[in-house]
Amino acid sequence: MHVLVTGGAGFIGSHLVEGLLAEGREVTVLDNLDEGYDPAIKRRNLAAYEDRVRFIEGDLRDSGAVVRALRDVDLVAHLAARAGVRPSLDDPAIYIDINIQGTQTLLDGMQAAGIGRMVYASSSSVYGSRFDGPFLETDRCLPVSPYAATKLAGELLCHAAHQTWGLEVSCLRLFTVYGPRQRPEMAIHLFSRKALEGESVQKFGSGSSRRDYTFVADIVAGMQAALDRPNGFSVYNIGNGNPITLDGLLEEIARVFGVDIQIDSAPDQPGDVPTTWADVSKAGRDLGYAPRTSLADGLEQFREWLMAERSVGVIG
Repeated sequence: MHVLVTGGAGFIGSHLVEGLLAEGREVTVLDNLDEGYDPAIKRRNLAAYEDRVRFIEGDLRDSGAVVRALRDVDLVAHLAARAGVRPSLDDPAIYIDINIQGTQTLLDGMQAAGIGRMVYASSSSVYGSRFDGPFLETDRCLPVSPYAATKLAGELLCHAAHQTWGLEVSCLRLFTVYGPRQRPEMAIHLFSRKALEGESVQKFGSGSSRRDYTFVADIVAGMQAALDRPNGFSVYNIGNGNPITLDGLLEEIARVFGVDIQIDSAPDQPGDVPTTWADVSKAGRDLGYAPRTSLADGLEQFREWLMAERSVGVIG
C-alpha cells in the first residue's frame, strides 16, 4: 500500500511517516513547509527520511500539487493543517482557508483519482468547553475557537464525501499530543525549555484545567490501525484516557527534569477549555487501540530528546 501523508514534515506527521516506512510501505509526503512555526524544524524532520519517500513541496490548496501527490497512491493520511487554538483567534481566515478549503481540495483530488480511503486527523477541541468527562464520540460538539470549528468542519466534509461518493474515512480526534519533535509553542515543550533556561512559566488560569496528554507513539499506533481497518465513515477518540491538571503537569515536568519551575500567573485565555478527556473504548473495539505510554514515561522520553537537541545547539 502506497500512503500519502499530508503534513508529513510536521510533528505527528513525521512520526507517522517513520512508522509507515518501518512497515515497508511506500510513502509520499505533501507539505508546504509553511511558517505556522519555524520551517527549519520541519526541514530537519524531513531530512531524517527524505531519501526514502517521494516528497512534494506544495500547498494543500493547490489542486495541481494535490494531483501530483496523489499519483499512484492507495490511501491518504490527512494531517496537514494550520494548528493552534490561540493563534486561530487572531487570524481565523487563514485557518478556514487552509483547514477547510484545503481539505475539500484534497477530497476533490481523491475523487478524481479514484482513491477511496482516508484517515483524517481531527482534534479533541471539537468537543468545546466542558468540565465533565470522559468524552464520547456521540457527544454534542460545540467548538469555542476557529481552529476547533475548522477541524469539525473537516469531519463534516469527509462525511459528505462518504455519502456522495463512498469515501471510507476514519476521523481521529487526537487528544493533546506530546513527545519528541513537539512544536515549540506547545505546553510541554514550552514549559520544559523555559524551566531549563531558568525562565518563569506563564500559567493561565488557576491550574485546575485538565488535559488528556497522549504520547505521540500511541497516536501513531492509532493512525496506523485506522489505515489498516477501514470502517465506512467512523469517528474515533485517540487519547490516553488519564487527564491531569495543569498544576499536576508542572509538578511532573519539574520532577522529570530535576528543576524548580518559577510560575507567573495569568488569566484564562479565550479559546481554552477546562477539560479534555478521551473515552477510547470505541477505538479499542474497532481498531485494537490501547495507549501504552504513561505521562511519566512519555516525559522521560521527551526529556531525553530535548536534552539531545540542546547538546547540539538545535534548541537553546
